[in-house]
Amino acid sequence: MDIQILIANSSHLSYAEEICLQYEESAKVRGTGIAKRSPEYIKKKMMDEDAMIALNGDHLAGFCYIETFEDKKYVSNSGLIILPEYRRMGIARNLKKQVFNYARDRYPFARVFGITTSLAVMRINTELGYHPVTFSELTKDKTFWKGCRSCSNYAILQNKEFEMCLCTGMLAPSKEESMKVDLSHLIVTEVKS
Repeated sequence: MDIQILIANSSHLSYAEEICLQYEESAKVRGTGIAKRSPEYIKKKMMDEDAMIALNGDHLAGFCYIETFEDKKYVSNSGLIILPEYRRMGIARNLKKQVFNYARDRYPFARVFGITTSLAVMRINTELGYHPVTFSELTKDKTFWKGCRSCSNYAILQNKEFEMCLCTGMLAPSKEESMKVDLSHLIVTEVKS
């Protein structure tokens, strides 16, 4: 199997319907929500080159897109989906890693975040440098939280005033932040004789 992971663009628009169908099916199977997106929204992400697609020849294997919030202060890698027949092959890990690096290169000053109920995604995120955080450390942008409306747990999120839910919040430093290295422990302030 030769899986290619590419920056999605206008040549991939024909996959938008299938991607949206896969989101719905995955949400049903898991019993939790995935932010519902329209084919038009997915097509816009592709045309803006704010998405990555995994293909096996001309067959869809996976997809993930990027969203920015608070004037590009935060970026999320959202909507990771791997079709059932391509799971457990390492495609999710590879796609998530590539979209993470792509988002950090494209938005180097943005902190990368996400929310998930998936243990597999939490493990991959941890490998990439994310750490669990409370929702108060994530974006305050209402656009992001509106995406949760299609989740079966939205009432919990509302009742908790968008401060907690069944999802785990995860945050990684921006590319610019991660490039800073603390060398203060190497400074000699006093020489003992």
